Amino acid sequence: MTIQDIQNDIIDEFSMFEDWEERYQYMIDLGKTLPLIETEYKTDDNLIKGCQSKVWVHAEMKDNAVIFTADSDAIITKGIIAILIRSFSNQHPKDILDANTDFIDKIGLKEHLSPTRANGLVSMIKQLKMYAIAYQTQLS
Repeated sequence: MTIQDIQNDIIDEFSMFEDWEERYQYMIDLGKTLPLIETEYKTDDNLIKGCQSKVWVHAEMKDNAVIFTADSDAIITKGIIAILIRSFSNQHPKDILDANTDFIDKIGLKEHLSPTRANGLVSMIKQLKMYAIAYQTQLS
């Protein structure tokens, strides 16, 4: 599936819920399906700067696709990173770099986050794209 296809699926899934309480619960459930980072990668180097909660992200390249794993110490944040990883993991670095993140606005996520969580969301996206830049550079 392309990143756009995955993001469209996420938009469709979120549109099934009536209110934000249900959407938050769904995000928490998504967080429980997150491909968890190995304990050895839960280091300060893999900690995303700018997040209110602790969020660790690890990336590796396999068959020209970036594979992300992550974890967080907060359930909502774990759901947020799960959504991002679902969108970007197992994709070619260039596709990650070219992808937009409009789907976040379409599901209404940004407007329902506190300012510090919204800043954390931006930091998470930046970090995933930074990994993609590093791996794209290796391929070039």
